Amino acid sequence: MTVRPMTFVLAPDSFKGTATAHQACEFLSAGICEVLPDATIIDAPMADGGEGTSSLFAGSSVTLPTTSADGMLIDATYTFIPAHDKEPATAVIDVAAASGLPGVGDKHSPLTSDTFGTGVLIADAVERGAQRIVLGLGGSATVDGGTGILVALGATPMDHRGYMLRQGGGELRNLDFIDTAQLNVKAAAVEWVLLADVTNPATGPKGAAAVFGPQKGASAEDVDILDAGISRLCTVCDINPTTAGFGAAGAIPVGLSWLSRLIHGTDSQIQLQPGAPFLAAQHRLAESIAAADVVVTGEGRVDETSFGGKVVGCVTELAATADTTAVVVCGSYEATQHPTEVYELAPDMEVAEQMRAAGRELARTYMQG
Repeated sequence: MTVRPMTFVLAPDSFKGTATAHQACEFLSAGICEVLPDATIIDAPMADGGEGTSSLFAGSSVTLPTTSADGMLIDATYTFIPAHDKEPATAVIDVAAASGLPGVGDKHSPLTSDTFGTGVLIADAVERGAQRIVLGLGGSATVDGGTGILVALGATPMDHRGYMLRQGGGELRNLDFIDTAQLNVKAAAVEWVLLADVTNPATGPKGAAAVFGPQKGASAEDVDILDAGISRLCTVCDINPTTAGFGAAGAIPVGLSWLSRLIHGTDSQIQLQPGAPFLAAQHRLAESIAAADVVVTGEGRVDETSFGGKVVGCVTELAATADTTAVVVCGSYEATQHPTEVYELAPDMEVAEQMRAAGRELARTYMQG
């Protein structure tokens, strides 16, 4: 009797600090093929809007000089996708590429850090013909409500005296109006798709400053200042601060929603979506999983939040719907729920060998089962 080769779908997130999602697929695949050389392997590296999201889209990589969240000159890369099949030219940009925590120094100040560098990438993409901006919101080092992006696009936050505010969220308490005399209308008019992995509101005890500010170096006093600033920005921009997801990336959705509404009069050209399901839909992951024997996902540390709109939760839900076996590979598993098989990486090895060993182990398991 001829035995059909097994099909594995590999859909991991990045293992932060150790392996990208692409590398995780490569290492796991190598391990599986050592045991099952005839296996069909479908690589489907994933992200949820954080660092690495842009690299998962097919297109041209564009690298240019810009500034970090702290204003230092850096190079950052995004993906440009030309118009095709009635789809507009699209730029996929990670906020983390220019305005992320890895790019800030030891003297990072959450009160003055801003998203201007991300705005430079957006302006460049529009100059190249982008009519849609897909913005991955994870991993930012800022709590500025997206005002740095606005400045880069010609919309300037001003105080009541008509002076431009200093950069960052610390000065937003003094915001009186936003001057649009120099607005880059072409950039402001694009279609915006904002990818987030959180549902936090803009302000309050679960807001951008209170929850994520400390991760970006904010003291308790800083958090109060930043929360007051985002609250003032919401008031000036006529944005409901309790809107779910508007706390993502230091409340970037607040500034961009105001900008899009300014041009179009409605919110029709801006949407905030969970990042992992968006990536899964773009790459038709549900179809691949339905045709597979086993789907493998994972990240460095799996905890309760991993099942709340992030990659691991998204992939395991798709597997459950398709009645396909799901496996989670991770460095540590700290969640109380066990909806699937879990393989924790063996310690004291290089990450490549850790993942190859995990691939071999799960291949042996399903070869026997």
